[in-house]
Amino acid sequence: MSQAPLATIRRRVIAGVLLVVVLITGASAIFAADGCPNSGDEIATDRPDVTNSGRVVPYGSLQVENGVDWTVRQGSDVISGSETRLRLGVARCTEVLADVPTYFYSLNGRASSEFSDLVVSIKRELPVPFGFHLSATSGLGFPTGASKVSTHGYDPYIQFPWSRQIGDNWSLHGMFTVTWFTSQHTSNPTFEPTLSLERAFGPTRDLFVEYVGEYPNHARPAQVLDGGGSWRVTGLEQLDFHVGFGLNGSSPDHFFGIGYSFRLDGLFAGSVRNSP
Repeated sequence: MSQAPLATIRRRVIAGVLLVVVLITGASAIFAADGCPNSGDEIATDRPDVTNSGRVVPYGSLQVENGVDWTVRQGSDVISGSETRLRLGVARCTEVLADVPTYFYSLNGRASSEFSDLVVSIKRELPVPFGFHLSATSGLGFPTGASKVSTHGYDPYIQFPWSRQIGDNWSLHGMFTVTWFTSQHTSNPTFEPTLSLERAFGPTRDLFVEYVGEYPNHARPAQVLDGGGSWRVTGLEQLDFHVGFGLNGSSPDHFFGIGYSFRLDGLFAGSVRNSP
């Protein structure tokens, strides 16, 4: 690709990131922002599926989501953890989140044992009609990881997770992400669509099945089909699992993971304190 189209795409991605930042930081002045979660609501996590929640954490709450995965790819077995995501409600309908570097431990094969990059983001839940929950997220990846895992660049992304109830116990979830890898120009932009169908079993348990695609601009896409479930042990704690497999050669062969998440409320003045 020539430099002119690359520069054009780069400007569009940067403009998109700035637009999401404006939506996130300015939405409270434009919308009433009713219906966002509060400390009386039960925990809603971004795991175990790839599709993130369309909801944010309540104001004054810190949510900690963790997991351990076993992945097989091209003859290598890799254990990864703790896959920690920190989500802090900094304002009504707004959270700041950080994906802490995960350690990948290679059990065999040619995979290396290293830490991944740090990603910091801001997420705003937007008011939309027709029973949808929609959020806008903008973030930046920092090249803190080791050489074989890091992307070696400061990578901006924009993301729109959404969900909608489609029956008494059924709901549909989706997400669309655009990422710009500043040191991997042949991948730019990379699009990641997801679609997940979820079935609730009572008030505390649910199962899902999900499709995840990753489409770099000039590389073979990766496609995954996975499923799993979660159990809200209390209103502020969750156990979960997921299992899946790749649909083509550029995807993982198969993987399995488990997780535990919890939420602490009442950290700021004016917020209500709860405990798991």
